[in-house]
Parts: sequence; C-alpha cells; structure tokens
Amino acid sequence: MEENKTFTISVYSENNVGLLNRISGIFLKRHINILSLNVSESEIEDVSRFIIVVHTTEKWVQNIVGQIEKQIEVIKAFYHIDEETVFLENALFKIHSDLFENEEIKAIIKESNSVVITTEHDFFVISKAGKRSDIKALHSKLKPYGIMQFVRSGRISVSKEKMEISQMLQDLKHN
Repeated sequence: MEENKTFTISVYSENNVGLLNRISGIFLKRHINILSLNVSESEIEDVSRFIIVVHTTEKWVQNIVGQIEKQIEVIKAFYHIDEETVFLENALFKIHSDLFENEEIKAIIKESNSVVITTEHDFFVISKAGKRSDIKALHSKLKPYGIMQFVRSGRISVSKEKMEISQMLQDLKHN
C-alpha cells in the first residue's frame, strides 16, 4: 500500500471567478483535506498561482493534478514533495503592551528570529516567518504570557528545480 506524504501542488491559472470553488470541489469529492491554501500573483503577468498543501498518496495527487488541469482556466499544475521545494509560512502574534519590556519576551523574540512589526498603546505585534514547526515552537513559548490574537498564513513555496512555465507561456503566445 502506498504511503501518505505531504505534497505541495502549484497551479498556474487565469484569474477567474469560481475557479477556487471548482478546485476545492475536486478535493472534496475525494475526501482529501486541504492543509494549506494560498493564492497570489505569480512571476508571470496576469497569471495567478495557487499553492495547495495536502497529505495523501502520490497516486491520488497525480489524479488530483490531472483533474485540476482539466479546468479551462488552468494553464499548468505541478506537484512536489517537501524536499523538492523551499517553503515557509508567516505568522503574526498580538501581545499585550505591558509585556513589551519583559526581558523573557525580548529573549524569545531574539532567539526565534522574529520581528516586532508594530507597537501601539495597548499591544505590539510580532512577525515570524519559517516552517510550521518554528511557528508552533514560538506559539508555545508565548502562550504562557497571553496571546491576544494569532494568525498563520498558508504555505508559500518555490520549487528547487527550474520551472519551465514562463517559457511554456511564451511558446503559447507565439503559436
């Protein structure tokens, strides 16, 4: 039996209303949970990039990528295992301002390579970029002091291998 792994799926597409709904429906039909989802501009003008993280078998991820590519707006979809990508997530921690001068908090921020991005009268905000495990570790260190708010982004990633998508689009424009 094939082993479940974490896969990052990259989908290059035109930016059309309803595509996200149809893509998520592909996962829903197969009862595969999306662990992380990020949609943004890509390196190509007028092309969006979805980064979808799932935990499943390679057979299922191949099937899903095939189904995604059948969507009319999708230009190309790829999948990679973690070792084939460079990835991170971002998190924001809102902490009560009384703790801003706390030496333990200062040490936690420094040791975790985090940054204070704003200070207000009632609170300050810490930003942390890294692997999910790094963010979880920072969360557990800050939790005893009280976290007013916490948010973590979906995964963003780039492949280690050269992606030929830009050249592929250039070729399509010239045909």
